[in-house]
Amino acid sequence: MNKISKLFNIKYPIIQGGMIWCSGWELAGAVSNAGGLGLIGSGSMTPDILREHIHKCKNSTKNPFGVNIPLLFPHAEEFIKILIEEEIKVVFTSAGNPAKYTSFLKENGLKVVHVIANTKFAKKAEEAGVDAVVAEGFEAGGHNGREETTTMVLVPLIKKAVSVPVIAAGGIATGGAMLAAMALGADGVQIGSRFVCSKESSAHEMFKQKVLEAKDGDTMLSLKKLVAVRLLKNKFYEDIAKKELEGASPEELLELLGQGRSKKGMFEGDMDEGELEIGQVSALINEIKPAKEIIDEIISEFNQAKNTVSGVEL
Repeated sequence: MNKISKLFNIKYPIIQGGMIWCSGWELAGAVSNAGGLGLIGSGSMTPDILREHIHKCKNSTKNPFGVNIPLLFPHAEEFIKILIEEEIKVVFTSAGNPAKYTSFLKENGLKVVHVIANTKFAKKAEEAGVDAVVAEGFEAGGHNGREETTTMVLVPLIKKAVSVPVIAAGGIATGGAMLAAMALGADGVQIGSRFVCSKESSAHEMFKQKVLEAKDGDTMLSLKKLVAVRLLKNKFYEDIAKKELEGASPEELLELLGQGRSKKGMFEGDMDEGELEIGQVSALINEIKPAKEIIDEIISEFNQAKNTVSGVEL
């Protein structure tokens, strides 16, 4: 049995990324019902809202699901207490030091996975005792690695560096990409952008439409002086790019960023002034579908690609 499927007791080694403003209980439950592992993205939630989403997700699926917690966020410690109280079995941590909470989480019966973008932090995560790591390449949407290492390079690097299972992320939205990641040594895949354009995603419809319209080159890595993030080009992105070109300090960029930019764009649908986080693979996404159809399509494409490759002679 596949290592990731066995670790989480799921049918397919497909993880739905825990994306802020896009992945609430409805998406997580739908992905888990379809055989993957759904994740509630807690980064845009308050403690009460997270608890509400957990309760609704429990009612929507009998299958395993988890929660993504960015460790640098102010409610991280409170979120962890909620996960333990609610007897959640899987947590994906990101944006912070995994050593801070991993032992405590595992003592309380949780499977812990940490998102990394280089070998240094992959090794630190393994030393902290995580059950697996997500190797997230430069193509990914949202918060990203400053090193700009692509998924195709990162996955084999991480596979050599650690002995725990490796989940590939960044630029994966098709069965062919999933097969490629696993050919490089990944034990499973984490998919974000493709699920933004699912019917169950909580992203604003205007944001979903903007993603469907995206072409190659329409996303760029930005805000590297703060926390590197991949954004769709719009007025807000152009304002940031201009400031960065002028040599703006982190403080000046933070002032321009202000409060609630990601909510304004992805959740409220302000396509000019909002922060629109999405991966490069948005250029390949051209249809909004239910999460189950997305997963079924990926598995079908995976098997077709595997058969095609097995017939290739060199």
